[in-house]
Amino acid sequence: MVLEDVCELIADCPHTTAPDEGKGYPLIRTPNVGKGRLLLEGVHRVSKDIYDKRNMRAIPQKDDIIFAREAPAGNAALIREGQEVCLGQRTVLIRPDCEKVFPEYLVYYLLAPEQQYKLLGTANGATVAHVNLPVIRKMPIELPDIDVQQKIAGYISIYDDLIENNQRQIKLLEEAAQRLYKEWFVDFKFPEYEKVSIKDNVPEEWTKERIDSRIELLSGYAFKSTEFDSSGEYKIVTIKNVKDGQFDGDNVSRIIEIPDRMPEHCKLGNGDILLSLTGNVGRVCIVNGEKYLLNQRVAKLKSDMPAFTYCLFRSRDLFVEMNNLANGAAQQNLSPIRTGKIEVLFPTKGLISLFEKNVQPMIDRIIVLNKEIVKLKKTRDVILPKLMSGKIEV
Repeated sequence: MVLEDVCELIADCPHTTAPDEGKGYPLIRTPNVGKGRLLLEGVHRVSKDIYDKRNMRAIPQKDDIIFAREAPAGNAALIREGQEVCLGQRTVLIRPDCEKVFPEYLVYYLLAPEQQYKLLGTANGATVAHVNLPVIRKMPIELPDIDVQQKIAGYISIYDDLIENNQRQIKLLEEAAQRLYKEWFVDFKFPEYEKVSIKDNVPEEWTKERIDSRIELLSGYAFKSTEFDSSGEYKIVTIKNVKDGQFDGDNVSRIIEIPDRMPEHCKLGNGDILLSLTGNVGRVCIVNGEKYLLNQRVAKLKSDMPAFTYCLFRSRDLFVEMNNLANGAAQQNLSPIRTGKIEVLFPTKGLISLFEKNVQPMIDRIIVLNKEIVKLKKTRDVILPKLMSGKIEV
């Protein structure tokens, strides 16, 4: 039996790109295909017209699976109730036959190491792994009874539910921190603001200064790909690991030894703030974990006011200004030196100190929640193959 025997359809995506229109229907590109669940934070969106055109072959529906053919090849996610989406490039729509296979079980089955090897072991392509559609359709598959499938899927989904719960808490904490930043430093509704005079739209004793007068922008090191070794203990953070407000510690290259010429600041740890300098510039995240090393095209933001620094670089105004600086080239590039020259409004030291006291605990909690997510993912990924192979009975 092969995969297409237990599916109603396995349809390829349109082989065209669709620009982000900022609103409308989610366009599921490969970065939005997680391990089991869709990752809709920051997803590109398209109009109803584009949605209809991209879904001419099949309209994605609840319990369908979206499979990433490349970058990262092999990821698979289930479409859940209320998710109206369309396919981006390099994705495949899989519609399980519910009489033969439980959809949630099938998505976990596809993610199990044995099946990943069957798919990615035949991957080809010079720069990124690419899984051909015939390989997906003809992948050999063995299934237990439906009731066993449901039990296994239910067991694994407990971990994904806990992960999602943590992610919701992180989002709420992020929103609370940004809301307080805006209230105090954009709307000028800081504590006892009524007692402070405003001159030329600037509160008394606030100063407009260059960013680099208070915050260091430290560039990463140019690691050589020839030094990469999957058995290495040190993990290299590249542009792809810096999401908008989220640190992605997975999918990293590794090295065994730290190069002698690498600057000390390139050693990363919990709480370090990172800024993307290439591609989608201006993305900011906080590191959680140890033994990470900073690669080129990513900057580390260092200051004695980390909560303020993080919220400043996450603010809409600075994001727009950084993107304006980076525009003009085929690929956006943000210079740490030019970014440092941007002038921003700095509040009084006392107000910054009060902001740190209020917001740093939120950031610390975000770091803890992200660490828990990492542990949950590791446990899930250890249990998954054992459940699929029958080593753990349900």
